[in-house]
Amino acid sequence: MDEFLLSAAGVIIATVAVGLVRILRGPDDVDRLMAVQLLGTGGIAALLLTAYATRVPGVDDVALGLALLAAFATMAFLNHLDAGQGDASQGGSEP
Repeated sequence: MDEFLLSAAGVIIATVAVGLVRILRGPDDVDRLMAVQLLGTGGIAALLLTAYATRVPGVDDVALGLALLAAFATMAFLNHLDAGQGDASQGGSEP
């Protein structure tokens, strides 16, 4: 059973590695953000599977920390987008 969980974690990591291409070559910032969210979710899943299979203490805490970081990264990105749109609407062409 442990071998199956570790192989499932490996498949998830391979899928996330393919998603890293989207971070580097994404056509838009929103696509890159979604790829980062995929990276966070896949990392959490792989860490939880590894923690359950190996029974190493603390790995599930690392997964929880990664979940918090992914949520904060999304909020920071959205605040950055709002600030950029506010500058564009205020600095537009005035008659």
